[in-house]
Order: sequence, then structure tokens, then C-alpha cells
Amino acid sequence: MAAPVVSSVSPSQGPPSGGTTVIVTGTDFTSVVTVRFGFTPATSFTVNSSTQITAVTPSGSGTVNVTVTTNQGTSTQSVPFTYATTPTLSGLLPNQGPVSGGTTVTLTGTGFTDVTAVRFGGVAATSFTVNSGTQITAVSPARAAGPADVTVTASGGTSNALTFTYVSAPTLSGLLPNQGPVSGGTTVTLTGTGFTNVTAVRFGGVAATSFTVNSGTQITAVSPARAAGPADVTVTASGGTSNALTFTYVSAPTLSGLLPNQGPVFGGTTVTLTGTGFTNVTAVRFGGVAATSFTVNSGTQITAVTPAHAAGAAAVTVTTLGGTSDPDDPNAFFYYIALPTLTAIDPASGPTAGGTTVRLTGNNLLGATAVRFDGVAAASFTVDSATQITAVTRSHAPGATEVTVTTPGGTSNPLGYVFLDVPVLASLVPAQGPTHAGTVVTLTGSNLAAATRVQFGAVTASFTVVSPTQVTSVAPAGPAGPVSVTVTTPAATSNGRTYTRVASPAI
Repeated sequence: MAAPVVSSVSPSQGPPSGGTTVIVTGTDFTSVVTVRFGFTPATSFTVNSSTQITAVTPSGSGTVNVTVTTNQGTSTQSVPFTYATTPTLSGLLPNQGPVSGGTTVTLTGTGFTDVTAVRFGGVAATSFTVNSGTQITAVSPARAAGPADVTVTASGGTSNALTFTYVSAPTLSGLLPNQGPVSGGTTVTLTGTGFTNVTAVRFGGVAATSFTVNSGTQITAVSPARAAGPADVTVTASGGTSNALTFTYVSAPTLSGLLPNQGPVFGGTTVTLTGTGFTNVTAVRFGGVAATSFTVNSGTQITAVTPAHAAGAAAVTVTTLGGTSDPDDPNAFFYYIALPTLTAIDPASGPTAGGTTVRLTGNNLLGATAVRFDGVAAASFTVDSATQITAVTRSHAPGATEVTVTTPGGTSNPLGYVFLDVPVLASLVPAQGPTHAGTVVTLTGSNLAAATRVQFGAVTASFTVVSPTQVTSVAPAGPAGPVSVTVTTPAATSNGRTYTRVASPAI
């Protein structure tokens, strides 16, 4: 019988700790006494046939020859077995990714030769490539959210573990606001979940101008410029890309007409603005001053009330979430200083001593600077509204005067006001009469032309103004005895003259 011959060992390498089961092939494997790896006997061996032995490697290091010894001798062929170093992991980049897998991860470490597996939480990598003895590129498999131990297995054994975290994709639940101008620049607050390690916020596929992750549930992003219309907003993080919510890009409004296009400097003119894009209107301005009020009637019409403004042209603008209309368009509103007008005066006369409160009515009376009676300023005046002024007369010579109001728009048309002397009674003819009514009495005196009332005591009598010096009146019935007769004009009530009622003689 011949000495044994060893022709191969499979596998031809294993970890230094031993324990690798190898198949030794050759010839004349009968009466096998020992199988050695270098000078160290195998932990155990089984002779399968005269050409095959199964052996378990002992611990060792480096490259050693495998020999078989039988009763006929020891094999002399050089068949090596290499004790490979156990791989080690020192880094993962990135160290997290989506639960759907597909993340390309770069593993760094040592002993990356004869790598047989890369595992993420016990699940084999979708694929891996050994770039060098210190680097592997692996693609993560799908797995549930949470940490997973990453290991590398090679002929030298399985490495230490490093943690790769599986992250769920972020979710979006809200955008505030959810629309803005096509020029971009809108600060939008995004709410949702999974806002960690965010790498991008996109509006319709266009990256946000900037974004800040405030917390795991909130991001503040600035919208980029984009064409008008809806845009899908998404958030991308290490866990993947979120669901989409809609942000609507709105064109700036345009103005095409104003009706009327002019009004007084004091404001208050109701103006109808026509144009486009009148949705979500936040302001209407006249020369930069906010309208007193405005109502959006439709997407093409607004009714606004002008504010007070200096005289001249004022650019009119409409502001919406889409921006502000062009202030340089031809739709300017012209402010003018309106000429005041007077339509009535009440009362129309009063005493020469002055002190009468007079109510003037008209138009465009706001901003009045003077009220004059024949060029003489009123003692005082109050502008009650655009259509009414209350003034107090000064003393004035008797006679008709012209009353005017002056505003920044000019001086009004005049209205007549008469200053009257106090009426004076000189005599009554007759000065007595019966107790029953019907006696016609002639009252003479002065300043009687504007008489408004004749009284016999407390009783008002009918009368007729004959001239500035004479009034006739019908004496009312009354008890016998004297009674004072007076005449009242807008200037005052006259002195009294005595009229005596005489009872009829008894029969």
C-alpha cells in the first residue's frame, strides 16, 4: 500500500478560532491516523472514503499545509489552508435609510477579502461589492423601521456589528398658507411626521429657496418661483419622500379700470375696480394708503371706498396672496379739492346783537376754514359733516347779508341772512275792546316786518304784517281787564303795550 496523497482542501481558508469544516480530497485514505493543519491535529475528522475526509480545523494563524498520516506514512504534497483574519467594521455611510431599502451604504473596516455575506439585521443585503480589503458598497434590503445590526461575513468569520437605522418615510398633513405668488418668497409652515434628517423640500419638483426643520413635526420653507397653478409639495428625508400636498401658485392681480377715477381729497368716494385675480384680496390702496373699506364682488370686481389723500394722482393697487398689482399701470385715482356749495340756512335771520346759532347745509363742507357773514367771520362754527356746519353769528348792522363757507377747495356760493333790530311797539288802536274775540287792533312801532307771532298775554293771535311799522291783529277772547300785547320777530320779542278788555254792561 502507498502513502496517502492530499490533492485539495475545501474551503481553503477559515477563521483563526478554528471550527471550519473542510473536505480533504486525495488518495489512499485508509487506516488514517491523523489529519494535521500545520503541526496541529484537526479538532476532529471522519474518513468518508479512500479519497475523502471531512475534518474540523483547529485554531491557528497564517497559512499552513494540510497533511494526512496513515499507517503507510504521511502525505508530502503542499496543500495550504489559510487562517484568515476576522473582518472588522468601523463605519457605515449613511447609517440610516428608508424601510423600503435601496440605500447604497459604504462599509469601511478591515479583512474584507473573501466576503461571503453582508447582512442588515440578519437579512442579506440586496447586493454588495467588495471595493478593497477595507471597503464594501452594499445596498440595504427592505426591513421594518428601527435599528438593524450590520455585519460582514468572510472566510475569517463574521465581523462586529454596527447599527443602521431604518426610518419610515416622512408624512405631510398640512401647509399654511397653501398658496402664494408665482414670484415665490412665501414662507410656508409644513406639518407632519418624520421630519428628521430632511434633505429636501420641493414645490412641484423645484427645491424650496430655503427650509428650516423646526422639529420632527414642523418645517418652515420658502417657496421658489414657479408658474401659476397647483404644485405638489414633498419632503425628502433619509426615510424617503413623503406624500404630496398641493400648494397653489397664484398670479398677481391686474387692474384694468376705475369708476369713477376721481374724487375729493377728503375721501369717501365709492370706486368700482375691475381687473383679474381678485381672490383672497388682503388690501386695496390709494397712493399707498389703505382704502377705508373694500368688498370683493367677484374675481374681476372690487368696490372700495377712498381714504383721505393729498390732491393729485394716486396709484391704485390691489394686493392678494398672488402679490400686488402693478402700481405703474394707468389706473390712477385723481384726488381733487372740491368746491363747497350751500343749499340752505336755518334760521335765515336773527338779531343784530348776534349769538344766533345757524345751521348751514350743502356739500363738500369738510375741512372748512371759515364761515363769513358779509365777509365777517362767524363768532364760531363746527363742521358737523360733509353736508352740515353749525355757526354762531356775531353782532352786525341790521340788513341782509351774504353767508359763505370757505374750504381748501374754495369759497361757496352765498346764501342770504338778515340781521334784524329788536321790534318796538309804540301804540295799539284801539287800546281796548270787548271780552269776546273779533276786534281788529292796529299795532304800530318799528322793526315789525319779520313778525312771526303776536300775543295777547299768553294767547297767540292771528295777524297781518302791513309794513315794517304796522301790524294788524284780531284780538282773541279773554277775561275783562288789561293784557300785555307783544310782537315777536327772529330778532327778539318787543316791549308790551296794554290792551284792556271791557265787560259788556249788565241789563
